[in-house]
Amino acid sequence: MFKKLIGLFLLFLVAAAAGFGYWATQPISTSAFEFTIKSGSGLRGSMQQISNAGVPIQPVLFEVLARLARQQNKIKAGTYLADAGITPQGLLNKVVQGEFLQFSLTLIEGWTFKQMRQAIAQSPYLQHDTANLTEQEILAKLSTDYLKAEGLFFPDTYLLSKGSSDLDVYRQAFHQLQLHLAAAWKQRNRQATPFRTSYEALILASIVEKETGLNSDRKMIAGVFVNRLLKGMPLQTDPTVIYGMGEQYQGTLHKSNLLKDTPYNTYTRIGLPPTPIALVGRESITAALNPANTTALYFVSRGDGSSQFSGNLNDHNHAVRSYLNKRQIR
Repeated sequence: MFKKLIGLFLLFLVAAAAGFGYWATQPISTSAFEFTIKSGSGLRGSMQQISNAGVPIQPVLFEVLARLARQQNKIKAGTYLADAGITPQGLLNKVVQGEFLQFSLTLIEGWTFKQMRQAIAQSPYLQHDTANLTEQEILAKLSTDYLKAEGLFFPDTYLLSKGSSDLDVYRQAFHQLQLHLAAAWKQRNRQATPFRTSYEALILASIVEKETGLNSDRKMIAGVFVNRLLKGMPLQTDPTVIYGMGEQYQGTLHKSNLLKDTPYNTYTRIGLPPTPIALVGRESITAALNPANTTALYFVSRGDGSSQFSGNLNDHNHAVRSYLNKRQIR
């Protein structure tokens, strides 16, 4: 009788194992589903969160599967999208490997920090942990080397997991800017640039970024500004004046604005402004650190995106008169 009971028990175990193995390889649902596992949930909490999200799965069985596979401590927090037909084993693999639901967020060259922050704040996929922080408080979480956040983030398209902190965007963009700037600084033309620090180069690069969208003109424009710096001439660049005006700028730059002194008015002050004025792309950083070898001291927009360069004031004035109707100053 005892042997018979043992046999029945063993038969039950075999049947149970076969049934469990069958369950683990069968589709959970005929439709896709989304769920979120919160940080610090643990195995049981994670299983319950998946179930609470409406996923038709038995939390206890899924927990057993995770423990049998010795993956109970490897489940990663995040938001996931599971395809229709996924099996319990496939779902376990997804949450262990951290195959999060991702989205892209693009930061644009020439944006100010304010514009960048607005774009991040408007993303419906992020957790907005910085919503009530000031610019200085955000910067303090990234670095203690700078007083202002302007220009310290690299414009690019970033892939992020849904539900991640908006601070992750700032961290990634800040880190990328530091990497690109450091690499360009090592490759700089030491004889052609007057910069004492890479931050000074970043300031000029931000001006180049705002002056043109044409890559072929960037090094020439940087060359003009470097020549003016070396000669002790004011940079006289409109984008810095506009930046210094802040909310007062309404789309048109008047001559009176050029005469009103601010820390960013490069008509009234000689040298670089105190900080960058925008997000800076790779091409503008490269141009600032490897400017064109030119005698030009002036340039004016032709109105088609390109610029006319001049080596003396007479030629420049002639070029200005030719393209005056394409300028905003009046």
